[in-house]
Amino acid sequence: MLALVGGVTGGLVRAGVTLPPLFPLAGWAGHAAVTHGALMICGFMGTVIGMERAVAVKLRAAWLAPVSSGLGAICLLGNATAAATWLLAGAAVFFTAVNVVVVQRQRAAHTLLLLCGALAWLMGSVLFLRRPGDPASLPWWFAFLVMTIAAERLEMTRLMRRRPGSHWALGLLLGLMGIGATLTSLSVRVGGVLYGLSLLLLALWLGAFDIARRTVSAHGLARYMAVCLLGGYGWLAVAGWAWMGTTLGLPLRDTALHALGLGFIVSMMLGHAPVILPAVARIKVEFGLFFYVPLAALHLSLLVRLVWGFHDPRWRALGAALNTGAIALFAVTMVAAAVWWRVRHARADAQTCRQIR
Repeated sequence: MLALVGGVTGGLVRAGVTLPPLFPLAGWAGHAAVTHGALMICGFMGTVIGMERAVAVKLRAAWLAPVSSGLGAICLLGNATAAATWLLAGAAVFFTAVNVVVVQRQRAAHTLLLLCGALAWLMGSVLFLRRPGDPASLPWWFAFLVMTIAAERLEMTRLMRRRPGSHWALGLLLGLMGIGATLTSLSVRVGGVLYGLSLLLLALWLGAFDIARRTVSAHGLARYMAVCLLGGYGWLAVAGWAWMGTTLGLPLRDTALHALGLGFIVSMMLGHAPVILPAVARIKVEFGLFFYVPLAALHLSLLVRLVWGFHDPRWRALGAALNTGAIALFAVTMVAAAVWWRVRHARADAQTCRQIR
């Protein structure tokens, strides 16, 4: 949570939002702004995904990954950059080892893809260790999240009938992503174009083959997840176009990074959280239509930031503030859903006891 709050604070500073003078993290805002990407991707998402994987494999040693990434995030906020780079690299090493165990237990396309995602995190963290602040780390770190999401979607849809060659197509376009990330260190233009093209092609693949295009016609949580996924795929396509445009000299960097980081990745997080969080935290949540409110807020705030804010820094700052509000609203929604589940079932249990008496 410190990584999330610090990363969001740094993002607000970078977007030009003026923080209140008494803001609790005002002293850390400068450090958070410089390390915004590392805090959000490694410190927050890396720790959350590491926890989820540790729960899944049921090995105590697997907790070394989220512990290391969490401590690394705290060091980033405290301006202990040297210690942070080693801790984040260590977290990636531990996480890769955990995914090797996963592949040994179940050799399948989605587990191999999870391992590739872990290796991408490791590559980005090694670059960050060698040259903190080097933008060449970002394509690898984003590849870690994108490949992890693609692997989860591949696992969820493994029983669907697909056209021959669809698995090979997914492997090729993710391989193209790795090539683009590698070439970014040598030629930003060539590597960036290939990387952006891979994002665009992945959006098309997911839109064509993911089960969400069928479950969007369902009801309840299944429809909500499908709406999150399909909206995220749209932003992934935008990120692909913008990433290519940025490397060709167009002023689309904010669009590329946040269409990918917020539009795609956070949309996926909103869609999967009602399922994954209860499994990890051992709680239950009551799903309802109110879950659509933070989702709509996220997409609308992105439109404000990336469309109206394209030429006007004030609108971009407002959009960034609204992005933060959407994430905070989702956190409140999850807490309220957990409390409401307990209240409803406590009433049901009380009524059952009265009937028995």
